[in-house]
Amino acid sequence: MSQRREHFRTCNLCEAMCGLKIEVDGDDVISVRGDEEDPFSRGYMCPKGPALAGLHADTDRLRQPMRRRGERWSPVGWDEALDEAAGRIHEIQERYGRNAVAAYVGNPTVHNLGALVYGPRFLQRLRSKNRFSATSVDQLPHMFASYLMFGHQLLLPIPDVDRTSLFLVLGANPLVSNGSLMTAPGMARRIRELRDRGGRVVVIDPRRSETAAKADEHHFIRPGTDAWLLLGMLHTLFAEDRVNLRHLDAVVDGLGDLRRAVQDFSPQRVAPITGIDADTIAGLARDLADADAGVCYGRMGTSVQAHGAVCAWLCQAINIVTGHFDRAGGAMFTTPAVDVISAPKGLGVGPGGFSRWRSRVRDLPEFGGELPVATMADEMLTEGEGQIRGLFTMAGNPVLSTPNGARLEQALAGLDFYVAVDFYLNETTRHADLILPPTSPLQRSHYDLVFHLLAVRNTAKLSPPLFPKGDDERHDWQILHGLSTRLGQLRGNVPLPERVIERMLGRVGPERVVDIGLRAGPYGLRARGLKGLSGSGLRAAPHGVDLGPLQPCVPQRLPKGRINIAPQLLVEGLAPLRAELQAEAPKGEADDGLLLIGRRQLRNNNSWMHNVPSLVSGKSRCTLLMNPEDAASRRLSAGDEVCVTSRVGEVRVPLELTADLMPGVVSLPHGFGHGRPGTRLAVAQEHAGVSINDLTDELRVDEVCGNAALSGVQVQVTAVA
Repeated sequence: MSQRREHFRTCNLCEAMCGLKIEVDGDDVISVRGDEEDPFSRGYMCPKGPALAGLHADTDRLRQPMRRRGERWSPVGWDEALDEAAGRIHEIQERYGRNAVAAYVGNPTVHNLGALVYGPRFLQRLRSKNRFSATSVDQLPHMFASYLMFGHQLLLPIPDVDRTSLFLVLGANPLVSNGSLMTAPGMARRIRELRDRGGRVVVIDPRRSETAAKADEHHFIRPGTDAWLLLGMLHTLFAEDRVNLRHLDAVVDGLGDLRRAVQDFSPQRVAPITGIDADTIAGLARDLADADAGVCYGRMGTSVQAHGAVCAWLCQAINIVTGHFDRAGGAMFTTPAVDVISAPKGLGVGPGGFSRWRSRVRDLPEFGGELPVATMADEMLTEGEGQIRGLFTMAGNPVLSTPNGARLEQALAGLDFYVAVDFYLNETTRHADLILPPTSPLQRSHYDLVFHLLAVRNTAKLSPPLFPKGDDERHDWQILHGLSTRLGQLRGNVPLPERVIERMLGRVGPERVVDIGLRAGPYGLRARGLKGLSGSGLRAAPHGVDLGPLQPCVPQRLPKGRINIAPQLLVEGLAPLRAELQAEAPKGEADDGLLLIGRRQLRNNNSWMHNVPSLVSGKSRCTLLMNPEDAASRRLSAGDEVCVTSRVGEVRVPLELTADLMPGVVSLPHGFGHGRPGTRLAVAQEHAGVSINDLTDELRVDEVCGNAALSGVQVQVTAVA
C-alpha cells in the first residue's frame, strides 16, 4: 500500500532559505520541488535543494560513533563514546590548563537549529579561550564593523533589494549565492524585477561573474583594492557637498572625523591603485547620492582581503551619508520573529567584544569570544605553556576551508586527542580519535535563527522532522548536551542554577526554545496578544508566514541609540592605505605575479556537499580561470595542466581561459581538494579537484580585525612538463 505524503520545510543547505515541497513514499523521497506557497522564496529552489535527500540516503554518511586506532576505524556505543570524549577533554585540561583544548565550529552550524541553541552552552562549559570558527575566514569584518558602528555584532544592515533602484555590488555574486549576509532566494527574479521598475545594477569585481553578466554595468577592479574605491567615492560625496543623512542626522556621531579621514583619497589618487578610472569612481558616488533608493553592498571579495574591516565600514558609511540607511530601498535592519539580539538572557547573543585576549603565538586579537583561525595551527605546533593539545570540531572541515590547509594537517596529526561532531569522515575528521555523527537534516526540526536575521523580508517558518530519529541515533543537540553534562559531572563545580537549566534543556529540545523566542519576540504573544506568533502557530502554517517588508527602526534597534560613523580603530586602519598612495608602483603592478581569487558555484556549498552525485555531475568545475592575455604571455593553452605556486604550497589543475577574468588575476573555486587519503567520501574522491587553501597564506590577515586575507594571494602559474 502506498504511503505517499507531502512535507514542507525550509532548505538549510545555504543562506537562501528556499521553501521545499518534498513528496515521500514510506521511507523514500520521490521528489523535491520549490514550494510555490512559501511567501519568501515563492517557488524558487536552487540545485542544492534535492541534495537534502541525497545527504539523507548517502551510504558514506556515518550513523554511529566511530573510534580510530592507528589507521583503523571501528564502531562504538553512544554512552561509551560520550564518556570517552568528555573524559579525555577533562584529562587534558586538568593536566595542561583549560586552553589546552580548542574548539572549531564550521559553517554548517549556523544552518542547524539544535547546534545553535546547544552549542554555546557546551563551549561555555569547555571554558577555553582557544575558540575558532569559520567566521574568521568569512564575515568577521562585517560583524566587526557592526559592533563598532551600531553597538552589536549581529546588527548587520541588509540591502532592501526588492525596493531599491540602484544596487551597487562589490565582490559579491548574489545570482549564485542567492544572497550572503543578504538572504534572498531567487535573486535572478529579484534583479529582473529591479530592472523592470527602471532600476540599475552595477557590479565591481575582478571577474565578470554570473551577476555581473546580468548587470547594467560591470567594472573590473584589482583584488584587494575595494577600500580605495570606497574612499574615493566618499571623498567625492564630501567634496561636492552631497552628504545627506536625512532622518539620521540627530543620531550619527563622528561625521567630521569621517570627512577628515577621507580627504586624502580623491578619485584621481586612488584610480591607479584600483584600476578603475577617476570619472567612474566619482560617477558611482554621484549616482548613489542622486538615487531615490540605492544601496552599496559588499561581500566575500571585500571581506576576505587585507582591508576587509575597512571595506565593511566604508560600505555602510556610504549608505549613511547618501541618505540610504534605514530607509526603504536602502540598507536596513531586519525585525526577525525570534530576535537573538534582544531576546531574554540565555536565549540571545551578546553585543560582542574585541581584543579581550590575544593569541599566544602571533598576538592576534579575539573578537566575539573567538581567535582568528589563521593562527590555529600555530597554537598547535608551537610548544610551550598554553599549547593546544586537544581539539573539538563541529560540522567543519578546516583543512579545506582555512589558509594553508597542509600545515593544519600537520598540526592535527600531533594532537593528543581530537573529537569531531560530524557525519562524514572527511579531510579533517580523518585525524580524529572519535567521530560522533548527528542525524541527517531531514531527521531534525528546523528554524533559521540566523538567516531570518539577514533576510530581505521578514518571514517565519518552523519545519518539523521529515523522518524519525532511530533508537541508536542522536541529534546534534543531544550530543552537545551529553558532552556538556558529562564535563560538568567530571568537574563537580557546576552551580545549582546552571544544573537546573541544563536538566530543563535536556528535556525540552530546541523547538521549545524557539517557541519561547517567538512568544517573546516582536510578533509574539507578549507583543500582540492572542494574535501573536508561537511555535504551535507556526506548526499550523507549513508554508511559513509573511511578516512584511523591512521597516525603518533606527534609533530604536540600536543598543545605545547612536551610530558611530567613524570608529577610531577603523579610522586608524586607513594608515596603510594612505601610505599606498605614496608608493612608486600602484598596487598589483610591483612584479609579474598573478593574484589569486576564489569563486562560488551554484552547485557548491563549501566542501561538505561534494559527495552528492547530482551536485558534482558533468564536466569538472575545479579549473583555474585565466585571461587569454596572461596565458599567451606564459605560452599556455586552454586544457593545459598547470602548476600554481604560492609561498605556502602548489597545486596542479586544468587551465580554463576566459575574457571574463581581469588580466593579472586567476581564480580557483572553493571547497575542493578531496584527493587526500583516509577519507570515506567515494563520490567526492572521484571529483577531487584541488584545494585553493593549499595556496592561501596563513600569514596574510586583516591587521585591523584578524580575518584571513584569502583573496589576492600572489601566485606563479607555469606549465606542467
